[in-house]
Amino acid sequence: MVKIILNKGKEQSMLRFHPWVFSGAVKIKEGEPKDGDVVEVYSSHNQFLGIGHYQDGSITVRMFSFTKCEINADFWFGRLENAYNYRKQIGIIGKEDNNVYRLVFGEADELPGLIIDFYKGHVVMQAHSIGMHLVKHELVKALQKLYGTELKTVYDKSKETLPKNYSASLKNEFLFGDTGKTEVMEYGHRFLVDWESGQKTGFFIDQRENRKLLATYCKDKTVLNTFSYTGGFSVYAAKAGAKMVHSVDVSKTAIELCNQNADLNNCTNHEAYCEDTFDFLKNKENFYDVIVLDPPAFAKSRDVKHNAVIGYKKLNSAALKQIKKGGILFTFSCSQVIDKFLFFNTITAAAIEAKRKVKIIHVLSQPADHPINVFHPEGEYLKGLVLFVD
Repeated sequence: MVKIILNKGKEQSMLRFHPWVFSGAVKIKEGEPKDGDVVEVYSSHNQFLGIGHYQDGSITVRMFSFTKCEINADFWFGRLENAYNYRKQIGIIGKEDNNVYRLVFGEADELPGLIIDFYKGHVVMQAHSIGMHLVKHELVKALQKLYGTELKTVYDKSKETLPKNYSASLKNEFLFGDTGKTEVMEYGHRFLVDWESGQKTGFFIDQRENRKLLATYCKDKTVLNTFSYTGGFSVYAAKAGAKMVHSVDVSKTAIELCNQNADLNNCTNHEAYCEDTFDFLKNKENFYDVIVLDPPAFAKSRDVKHNAVIGYKKLNSAALKQIKKGGILFTFSCSQVIDKFLFFNTITAAAIEAKRKVKIIHVLSQPADHPINVFHPEGEYLKGLVLFVD
């Protein structure tokens, strides 16, 4: 196994179990590692630090073990079994009214570079590192062992999340089974999930608890769900007794699926619009009691963080200007590079610009099946605030 030896002093983050080795920390590569190879990492004093996947880039090694062990089929099964048992213990798995959850959340489950989502027996796998993609068949075998006959499909949707020089010849494909769409249940609400053509793995699982919270504010209210995608927030609001729910998304495909989900839940108080959110918000003053702002990531790298902040401020200012007095605004950011303090300050700036008095009534985050590894705070990406607007 190739040895990666670090510069003096660069072992400190590894001793604190941070799972990333950055390129600037590497002193020597004993051998010629290829992208995706399993390598051992050592300090400048030849102290063993851990094992991970090598990849040429800013993050050179993603650590998946800090102890010496054999990396084989049993190892990968053990990691998946640990992830499964954690979610079962906290009550995510086994709920009659919920059969969709995230099984693996990268670094939080000691499987950096890997996302696995479970949709009622159908699994969508998304590799963000070459090393994890190279062991996809071992992971499928581990999933089959873990779920038995409950497992119906494993779909690899990694082409868009891997480096372009590696993924150019790849295609998203079924590794087991061949079903491309299914109906799932989330807190008793029914949703169609299309992982082949949908965004991410097909459904925004991370907003489950926040959708449930939204429902408590919607009875007899007029609700606007922007960037609605497949209508998760919309269905919860409509089923909670909203007077009317409007869904807005610029994607025609998303709006079609949103309408299907509304029909699936017998939501007669729902209308959807294929339109840009900023354009839709114009001239809607004092129309909505509740507004949801759940945009896609405005910043996927630090290089565009400033522009993202401007975008979040503009969006929230527009909504704050239009919402009714006494209205409730749910606002989110899923940009990992926008931390919760910067997000809070951006919303404050938007409130000042909109000249509205605002109270924070909830601070929101990602759910328990998207846990944050205490040694990897970068895993906290979803920020949300629920605001009372006076």
